[in-house]
Amino acid sequence: MSFDFEPSRPPVSSISLAGMTDVVLLLLVFFLLTSSFVPQLGIEVTLPEVDASAPVEQQYITVSLTEDGSYFVNGNPASEGQLTERMRDARSETTTTVVLRADEGATIRQFATVASAAQALELRVLMATERS
Repeated sequence: MSFDFEPSRPPVSSISLAGMTDVVLLLLVFFLLTSSFVPQLGIEVTLPEVDASAPVEQQYITVSLTEDGSYFVNGNPASEGQLTERMRDARSETTTTVVLRADEGATIRQFATVASAAQALELRVLMATERS
């Protein structure tokens, strides 16, 4: 009994790239949908002054950290123990974000304190930076 190990068909000389293009397209769509975009500040303009205007509700809470360890919530000083309470007072119904403006000399511990307070209030934290 002899075995014939010779292939009866010629070898495949071309490879279909359709499967690979499908995977690349799916990865592209995935990364486009899951990436987060930071809003650009846009063009700086001087707004006209009027006697009366409709109140504008602030969409975010600004927390500033200084190099010496001071905390400021929307420009008002706060101690580390008062941070969550002050952020809760500054929060409105539509507020979902905390913008963190930290000095270069601020510590990771200060950032962690703000992040912990934001997590307790179910807010997300965005880090403000300057363009170079």
